[in-house]
Amino acid sequence: MQDPRAHYTSKITTYQEQLKKMQALLLSSSMIRLVVFLIGVAAIYFLWGNTRVILAIVVAEIALFLFLVSRHSRLKYKRDFLQEMIAINKTELQVLDRDYYDLPDGDTFKNPVHEFSQDIDLFGRGSFFQYLNRTGLASGAQKLADLLTANSIEDIPQKQEAVQELAAQSDWRQEFRATARLVKANYDTRHILNWLKGYTNFVPKIMQWLPNVFTGISLVLFVLAYLDLVPGSVVLYWFFAGLILNGFFVKKVNDLWDKAGKTQTTFEQYFKLMLLLEEQEFTSVYLKKEQDKIKSQKAKASAVIEQFSKMLGILDQRSNMLVGVFINSFFLSDLRQSYRIERWIALNADEVANWFEVIAFFDAQNSLANFSFNHPDYAFAEIKKGKHTLTAKALAHPLLDPKKAVANDFDIDSEQFFIITGANMAGKSTFLRTVSLSIVMSNAGLPICAKEAVYDPIKLITSMRTSDSLTDDESYFFSELKRLQFIVNAIKTDTYFIILDEILKGTNSTDKAIGSRKFIEKLVASNSTGIIATHDLSLCEAADELEEVKNYYFDAQIINDELFFDYTFKKGICQNMNASFLLRKMQIIDA
Repeated sequence: MQDPRAHYTSKITTYQEQLKKMQALLLSSSMIRLVVFLIGVAAIYFLWGNTRVILAIVVAEIALFLFLVSRHSRLKYKRDFLQEMIAINKTELQVLDRDYYDLPDGDTFKNPVHEFSQDIDLFGRGSFFQYLNRTGLASGAQKLADLLTANSIEDIPQKQEAVQELAAQSDWRQEFRATARLVKANYDTRHILNWLKGYTNFVPKIMQWLPNVFTGISLVLFVLAYLDLVPGSVVLYWFFAGLILNGFFVKKVNDLWDKAGKTQTTFEQYFKLMLLLEEQEFTSVYLKKEQDKIKSQKAKASAVIEQFSKMLGILDQRSNMLVGVFINSFFLSDLRQSYRIERWIALNADEVANWFEVIAFFDAQNSLANFSFNHPDYAFAEIKKGKHTLTAKALAHPLLDPKKAVANDFDIDSEQFFIITGANMAGKSTFLRTVSLSIVMSNAGLPICAKEAVYDPIKLITSMRTSDSLTDDESYFFSELKRLQFIVNAIKTDTYFIILDEILKGTNSTDKAIGSRKFIEKLVASNSTGIIATHDLSLCEAADELEEVKNYYFDAQIINDELFFDYTFKKGICQNMNASFLLRKMQIIDA
């Protein structure tokens, strides 16, 4: 069992050493470019008057300088990549120390009408998503949120296998994540897909061959003018001919250029991500199924994406006005690239959505695998159909400090309903969220915070954090009724694990007791499984009449005028409440 902390510390040391070497290479690269430039200036100065030699020097200087710039850009990318790798490993060390509140919290994924996402601290500051999420792409974060909220109980053993396989491939996961984080997305992938899907061609088919002919003539004229076989004015006239021809299409080329500039870096990085996916060998069914979506085609998806990225990059060179005007007038570069881009879109636009989806899937899966790697002592639930819905030994909440968390054994049979009572702050709500999150994690293929677990997969539905709505002019009580109605309608068509926290809080005690009792009876009659936490001890009487209902509690004790909690899940009914004690202790009321 690999120690995550030692692993990350070792990686930081390794990458910091590599970064020092890369920074030295970058410095020498900058100096070489400066020297080449100065040599070129000196050569032109001393050879001034010899036009042909100076022209040859300028051409050679430009070619060499472009090569050095390209090389320098590659070195900068490697430097940025190493910096990302260091940052990734430092982040993991911080998260192991429970310092994760600066990470993206996924608050935008909250959904009050979802089966459970609003209730169990799944999204938002201090949430499980914030603790779990290591995606590098916005689409990957969305996919991760989708996986957590899917409420799917299909193929859990295959999901677990996939998480375990990726967990063992830390270097590949970090390389994928660093590459994804280097995507400088100026355009959301959804906008890219909409652009490609709705694109309308504007370049005539003649541009398949005309730019090549025009380029050939331009090169011939350059040579003839250089040899003084034709006057320079002929080259100038040819320049204006090309300029006029480009002018007919300049507006539409500008529109295409605008989109190309926004999407080029995305495709450049997605090519690298796709290449990582194609070169990696996966054995689990779940991962291979996704990988096959990009490997089952005649041409490699990475090569096709790289081709498009280069096309977009060449078109973007027109942003340099001097170079852009020159290459367009003599070589019709814009029209050549626009035609090629349109051909690529026509052939591959339908596949791009699939490629993006696969990349988002692996970006999300990496977060799940990273969580598993960081928690080698967590248990993957054994998936087993039978009497027990969930049996777990030493179950605890993954966001609690393991040094302080109190773990509890938990065993609930199918179609059983637990009523949990307890004093304020005794641990009822935390326990409900622990069970809820364990179900969500198991359904996603994650290990849970337990020594061992057996699980018969079931969907989750909760009512724990109802709020009133000023916008919709709804009272708290009406909002809660709508939530309970939502649950009743859901269990008519599917089987759910139901978790409720103090229902019918918006009405008086007598009415609440009667309504809660009847609601419990309805849930039991529907053969549902679940838990309800309550302060209403009269609700515990349901266990005397309904065999499926069992009573459990969390205790609190007052010793020497101090309040103590053991946070232990026990059979029975709580007898010690603490509201009056706390009111007196905080001097809110008189003793």
